[in-house]
Amino acid sequence: MQQEETIIIHKLQKHLKQSYEDIADTMIGGGIDNMEKYKYMMGQAHAYLKISQEISNLLEPKEQKNDTERENVIDFGRTES
Repeated sequence: MQQEETIIIHKLQKHLKQSYEDIADTMIGGGIDNMEKYKYMMGQAHAYLKISQEISNLLEPKEQKNDTERENVIDFGRTES
């Protein structure tokens, strides 16, 4: 892979991660006032995670895990500081 392509991919991954974190901040911070907005934001979060995972899989193919138990769980990866 050429250097320019690598830079673009890393920028895309960074943008996806930031967008995901922005959604997490909004959801955790109480910025959701109705179920429609909640469902919309959860859909966005799922999409960002799916795209990020697909990019990772294309860059580093790994053995697929049977992870159906966590299929509907979103882990915002937040830890208390």
